[in-house]
Amino acid sequence: MKILVHIKRVVDYQIRPRPTQDGKDVELTNVKMSINPFDENAVEGAVRLKEAGVATEVVVVAVGTAANQDVLRHALAMGADRAILVETPAVVQPLAAAKYLKAIVEREAPQLVLTGKQAIDDDAAETAQMVSALLNWPQATFASKIDIADGKALVVREIDGGQETLSLSLPAVVSVDLRLNEPRFIKLPALMMAKKKPIETLPAAEFAIAAPALEILNIAEPPARKPGKILNSVAELVAALRAEKVVS
Repeated sequence: MKILVHIKRVVDYQIRPRPTQDGKDVELTNVKMSINPFDENAVEGAVRLKEAGVATEVVVVAVGTAANQDVLRHALAMGADRAILVETPAVVQPLAAAKYLKAIVEREAPQLVLTGKQAIDDDAAETAQMVSALLNWPQATFASKIDIADGKALVVREIDGGQETLSLSLPAVVSVDLRLNEPRFIKLPALMMAKKKPIETLPAAEFAIAAPALEILNIAEPPARKPGKILNSVAELVAALRAEKVVS
């Protein structure tokens, strides 16, 4: 069984993003970038399925500029077998990413497509659902556990009321949550070996995907909040609320 994993390069989760001076984008100059955390869980999940003998090959795919090679190498160091980069200088929005993925899926013919439930830069949580719709494949989102047996994927997913278990006929699309696993620590020998694994680069022009349909008009930080107060008693709290005219 072949598993295809979509990954995205984002601002590292430990970095506080800042808008550019013109307010049209997020400042990326000299900013640390890394693999989207949810996508890293998806790669770990795919590699574990391969280690368990369920899968025979793990292929990772990224869409974007040549800079995405660093996150692809990261996924290869985790245990993925090979990588594909659909190279484009354009901003890749969820629908465009889904269309590129559909084309790669039709080319690679995997039995399972994994991706993170959302990217931490736009928080859209749309790509997996769009890929499923374009391929007309069953899907499960927010997966916290995946088991493969008898041509089906048994997926435990998070819902508002707790957990839900779904049985999907393969091929299928699954987006994963952080609860799925804890990604492995990558050791230096694995990083060195990853440099020898192939990254196939495909120009986006081959796929004839339309330009982005959405335009970002403005990016701004939220307004500053008033500092909080430490109060020592209920009486002080009531007095403070009266002063703010919250209570009479």
